[in-house]
Amino acid sequence: MIVAVLLRGVRVFDGDGFGDPTDVAVEGGLIAPDASASAASGTEVVDGGYLIPGLIDCHVHLYGPETLAALARHGVTTALDMSSPPDLVAALRGLPGTTDIRSAMMAMSSPASAHAQRLKDVPAARESLVAGPDEVEAAVARRIAQGADYLKVVIDLPGFDQQTVDAIVAAAHARGKAVVAHASRSDAVDMAQRAGVDVLTHAPLDRPIGTARAAELAAAGTIVVPTLTMMRGIVDRLAGAGPGPRYEPARDSVRALHEAGVPVLAGTDANQTPAAPASPPFGASLHDELALLVDAGLSTVEVLRAATSTAAAHFGLADRGRIAPGLRADLVLLQEDPTADIAATRRIRGVWIAGERVSGAP
Repeated sequence: MIVAVLLRGVRVFDGDGFGDPTDVAVEGGLIAPDASASAASGTEVVDGGYLIPGLIDCHVHLYGPETLAALARHGVTTALDMSSPPDLVAALRGLPGTTDIRSAMMAMSSPASAHAQRLKDVPAARESLVAGPDEVEAAVARRIAQGADYLKVVIDLPGFDQQTVDAIVAAAHARGKAVVAHASRSDAVDMAQRAGVDVLTHAPLDRPIGTARAAELAAAGTIVVPTLTMMRGIVDRLAGAGPGPRYEPARDSVRALHEAGVPVLAGTDANQTPAAPASPPFGASLHDELALLVDAGLSTVEVLRAATSTAAAHFGLADRGRIAPGLRADLVLLQEDPTADIAATRRIRGVWIAGERVSGAP
């Protein structure tokens, strides 16, 4: 067996913790079944450290190639784009040695929403507008044809009525696609729940999700990507400008959802959109998100799963998120144990995407 990378004496995260030192080999971009072979000439050999699967950011907005470079440098080997023009997504998909992309294409939004008004000067945003139920079938079909991996709907009230959101969810599900709902207020969460969306992204800033609602969402199989980094960024940006939102409802919502058994995934809403209410930086903000999730009540092990195996499982990425033979060699080697201190995810020794080392990694 000729291996391209041999990681010797590393402690591997298995979803529950780190085991004893072992060897991990990479061959053909995949984790090899046998790491006992001696390193051949040209093999990259690295000794020691804590090895975790490549991180998955479950909420970003693409901007350009620099987006992927920044993500990769910080160990984010997969990113789930939640609204970008299809030509941009196509240009950034499948580039070797950099972050792998999934996308909703342009998120669907009501022309009457505050979200649409913020983006009215963005040319691509015109494609996001869906005026009512009569336009839903064409809007969903267009995104499927563009290659959307899932669909996203912006529930930003005033905006969509319940009938339109119901129609979007039904049309997407009929085509085998999950629906992600932007819901940053409790009334938007209510609408999303009634429509049967699969994933809630953001956490409400007006009032926390209570235990009863959290239990209902858990029973419905709903997933949440709370983007606490974004929610805190919005609060910080508006601080000092008079009465405004507080961060605590978002944090308390995550705590209630987690305690109810709702899967919580790591995502940041990283973006460089001038009209956005806050702009978490690509890559670095995922490490902020992990710390905020710990603060909201998740254990360090649960947080690592939220950015690796749990994220992969809920978004249908069966070839990644774990370190096992035959899976993609998306790997991050850390200096220290992140189960002892989640801040250790920032102290990166090396990043590999499909077995190719990322240049410029911290």
